[in-house]
Amino acid sequence: MDNTFQVLLFSAHSDRFGQAAQTSELKFAVLSNGESPEMKVRTQYVVLGAACVLSLQLAVVAVAQEVVPSPVPAPWSSALPTGKFAGAESSQRQDRSSTGNSAREEITQPGKAVGTGDPALGGERHPLYRLSKSDEVNVSFTFSPDFNQSLTVQPDGYVALKDAGTFFAEGLTISELQQAIASRYRGVLHEPEITVTLKSFDKPYFLASGEVARPGKYELRGDLTVNEAVAIAGGFTQQARHSQVVLFRRISTETAESHVIDLKRMLAFRDMREDWHLRPGDFVFVPQSRISKIRKYIPASSMSWYMNPLQF
Repeated sequence: MDNTFQVLLFSAHSDRFGQAAQTSELKFAVLSNGESPEMKVRTQYVVLGAACVLSLQLAVVAVAQEVVPSPVPAPWSSALPTGKFAGAESSQRQDRSSTGNSAREEITQPGKAVGTGDPALGGERHPLYRLSKSDEVNVSFTFSPDFNQSLTVQPDGYVALKDAGTFFAEGLTISELQQAIASRYRGVLHEPEITVTLKSFDKPYFLASGEVARPGKYELRGDLTVNEAVAIAGGFTQQARHSQVVLFRRISTETAESHVIDLKRMLAFRDMREDWHLRPGDFVFVPQSRISKIRKYIPASSMSWYMNPLQF
């Protein structure tokens, strides 16, 4: 080629060159016949730059051809799908409606937190009373008064029905017990109508233990707080640690939570907003102070020098 380098640069539509330049190709020829080495290097750079620009344009064109926009259905289209697509869409709508209805049913179930509730967090929000040992109930038959009876939950949790055997009743609610009794008497009576009322039951209580004057079990009447529970139990002893009173609360049969309450700070600042309200079965524990724990290991003679001011 006699050391002749020709570079063809193509320019697309450009407003700068007018209507004639838009339809024609611009050609530039760079000739280097016997130029200096510096000129040859510049020429090579120009050729390399032009090749890069051309390859970049080709890559952009190829990518633009590969990208095909997906058809978007018009929002005003009222045509209904047919065939398999119609069946799939109808089934999806049914699934969504059934899921929404079930979710609404779970939310609107009374007495429960979001339907079933979480057993680890206490389950039912407003739980119904469940029978325990020594509870007594009265069973009345509307159309068969001869079967009226009084039932007592035995120490093993069973109750004995008249002419219907025994069954396990501990842990049942009143409505569940009523259904169980009705199912037992369906073989003897035709659709019996039964009314079950709670006669005697375990009254709500709380426990107070530790460094209180009268530890024990107390009946929970009305709305009581931890501070009031300590007062009912006789108050603190001299060895009590007022700043770390512990409240144990059972939230399920296998799980319990504990809360540390600083009654000393509460009484010092006269701020009762942090005083916890008791629930049936709560356990209030007052720990022993540190100084009272080590006092029994220190001889009284050595302590008298610090405790008796008459020696000074």
